[in-house]
Amino acid sequence: MTDLHIPVHTAIPAPLPLASVAIDDPFWSPRIEVVREKTIPFEYHQFDTLGHLRALKHQPAEKDPRPHIFWESDVAKWIEAASFTLATHPDPELDARLDGVIDLLAGAQLPDGYLNTFFTVVEPENRFTDLRDAHELYCAGHLIEAAVAHFEATGKRTLLAIMVRYADYIGTVFGRGPGQIRGYDGHEEIELALVKLARVTGEQRYLDLASFFIEERGQEPYFFDLEAAKRGTPGWFASHFPGDDHPGRTREYLQAHAPVREQPEAVGHSVRAMYLYAAMADLAREQEDSSLLEACKRLWRHLTTRRMYVTGGIGSSADNEGFTTDFDLPEERAYAETCAAIGLVMWAERMLRIDRDRAYGDIMELALYNGVLAGLSHDGTTFFYVNPLASRGGVERHEWFDVACCPPNLARLLSSLGSYAFHATPAELTVHLFISGTLRIPMGDEIDAGEAVVKLTSNYPWDGTVTMTVERAPSVPYALSFRVPAWSREPVVRVVGPAGSVTDVSTEVGADGYVSVLRQWTDGDTLTFELDVSARRMWADPQLDSSAQRVVIARGPLVYAIEEADNGSGLSELRLPRDAELSEIRLDALPDVVGVRATGVRMEHPGEGLYRSEAPVAHPAEVTMVPYFSWANRGPGEMLVWQREDQG
Repeated sequence: MTDLHIPVHTAIPAPLPLASVAIDDPFWSPRIEVVREKTIPFEYHQFDTLGHLRALKHQPAEKDPRPHIFWESDVAKWIEAASFTLATHPDPELDARLDGVIDLLAGAQLPDGYLNTFFTVVEPENRFTDLRDAHELYCAGHLIEAAVAHFEATGKRTLLAIMVRYADYIGTVFGRGPGQIRGYDGHEEIELALVKLARVTGEQRYLDLASFFIEERGQEPYFFDLEAAKRGTPGWFASHFPGDDHPGRTREYLQAHAPVREQPEAVGHSVRAMYLYAAMADLAREQEDSSLLEACKRLWRHLTTRRMYVTGGIGSSADNEGFTTDFDLPEERAYAETCAAIGLVMWAERMLRIDRDRAYGDIMELALYNGVLAGLSHDGTTFFYVNPLASRGGVERHEWFDVACCPPNLARLLSSLGSYAFHATPAELTVHLFISGTLRIPMGDEIDAGEAVVKLTSNYPWDGTVTMTVERAPSVPYALSFRVPAWSREPVVRVVGPAGSVTDVSTEVGADGYVSVLRQWTDGDTLTFELDVSARRMWADPQLDSSAQRVVIARGPLVYAIEEADNGSGLSELRLPRDAELSEIRLDALPDVVGVRATGVRMEHPGEGLYRSEAPVAHPAEVTMVPYFSWANRGPGEMLVWQREDQG
């Protein structure tokens, strides 16, 4: 292991605690409120109705469905989301509801610390015998993350104590010692959860266990072959999906085809991959492991240059819920699972903690505003599991799914958004996402200054002007830094003093894509800059055959689409001239978004029959575009992200 290279511009940063970030943003606040007021209660209702909570009592009635192997993970993500909201919005009723669910988990825990309803009630004899398929450690990981979130939000140790017992038990079962299982879960998650547990408890053993699970993956002899031979049965996938060709039985699907440091490409199930890579980044940071960081960078480059959709969605095939081959990015058949985009956001934020580079911030923002946000309806009660980039009509969000990972995953991400937007040290505040609100920044024990307070104000992404006001200045020189997206021109940065004096800051965008302004601030100083969020065109790499002779319109971080609701049916007959002016508009049907309009053409095909002798005729037509995240909120209809281009 070699020393980790830490960039010279700052010590390793950390996200601000959620309680230190008061989001007051015209774009995000309404969406976070929808999650708090509608999505979180709706999800609890689903768990209560469908049997998740009853199953934890280990007394299912005759009519109840038997517990699913990953029900605990859904409940755990709900606990996380609810806990995150309590950090900024005290709610006695929600707090009590959380206590009730935690009581159920306490009652479901066995004396040795084990906690999994399926393997307690349905198959107690098969505990930890089907790690490839049965999600035991995956569920444990989500419960650990929930415990950390609940403790940090409320100060209560009830759930944390439960999960410390379970994690300690897992540590006795798995390892390289006599009688221990030298294996890992088929669905990564516990690895990154154990890092969180190590941070909150200060216990090295949890970090060591996370490292064990990471380092064992892909080693020979292949663990899942040994496991299957010992078990003597095909496993959970085989019992539910008969046949020998289910992708869940391949090593690539599980990211177990090679040791993690040797994996050159993003392969297999996309959500599993993101959780693995996020954990690898965590360990690279915690252990100052440069070879693990280099593996992360190699996988990042491959994914974002060959296997990522223009929306930040990832995973091109429903067959394996994941990756196929380079530049295979079908649009109508795109899988692009919401959870996978969430995982990409998680990984990007972790990479930014180690190596501040706008490449990570740009992708985090792209995935968040497009691939993630499209998964949630405007009213917060219906969801997309998959996110196609084209539809011939009939695609709608659903209230729930048999595999309900995405709804609570959306809720926990949006409820914790402040921890993704800002990183801080006692010497620097870094803004990765332009979200309005008030930030309270601890100045460290070595500075007798308590905390600094900085307020961000913007109407982003509709407007590119951002103001940072120093409401309580540090007593020492301090850096305010912000990402300049690659799609924006270099901004003019101004500092305005309380008396109105204006100073143009002579600074350039750094090699990392960030601008840093270091000075002795005074109360009331403001730093203002403007990003270029005007509409622009994007074209695909020529190796991406499916998008040849087509164009995408973007505006700021938003990718735009055309919908039948605005343009009528037959969207494939619209053409957008390369020189058509792109103007910004407001739509009566979507008053909270900025649309884009251009004069294009619609092709008319005279004659009849499958093949015709008459040539198509072009007629002028207005083309109206809306943000991709907003599609399918006005009923089912056609949609296209990639528009056909008229090159003249």
